[in-house]
Amino acid sequence: MFASEIRARRVERLRSGPQWRWHLDEVFVKINGERHYLWRAVDHEGEILESFVTKTRDKKAALKFLKKTMRRYGRPVTIVRDLLRSYGAALKAIGAVSLQETARWLNNRAENSHLPFRRRERAMQRFRRMRSLQKFVAVHASIFNHFNSERSFYSRANFKKNRAAALAEWRGLCAG
Repeated sequence: MFASEIRARRVERLRSGPQWRWHLDEVFVKINGERHYLWRAVDHEGEILESFVTKTRDKKAALKFLKKTMRRYGRPVTIVRDLLRSYGAALKAIGAVSLQETARWLNNRAENSHLPFRRRERAMQRFRRMRSLQKFVAVHASIFNHFNSERSFYSRANFKKNRAAALAEWRGLCAG
């Protein structure tokens, strides 16, 4: 209920300015012993833009994920990706081959965005259905983006002010 309001505000804010760099990655998730794939788009500041769950890791799934993300956030200036060939094929189909970058450690921002998800996944003792996983990652991303502020970028006083402001906004959403 509250995550949709937070997500709507975040999307509005992100659409207002140019999205100059996206980091794309996928991670394996087991649901009842079957392997599924969680596709992620992370912006240059580490905010999770989009999460999408599929059964396959092919061009069709990558194309669907990219179209969904671009429809919501517009077209980025640069797309950083790993060497999965599905991304290359999907970007070629969209006509965005010139936007992509691949290098050895360039995609670490996307790889590190999986860590909080994995922590919650272990605490929840895995997932039972693909639909519940999709709902969870959408809500988890919104809430994580709302409360996550890089501690190393701020002084202690500013970090505490930012954290208090995020908590006050959250309480305002819960009350209203």
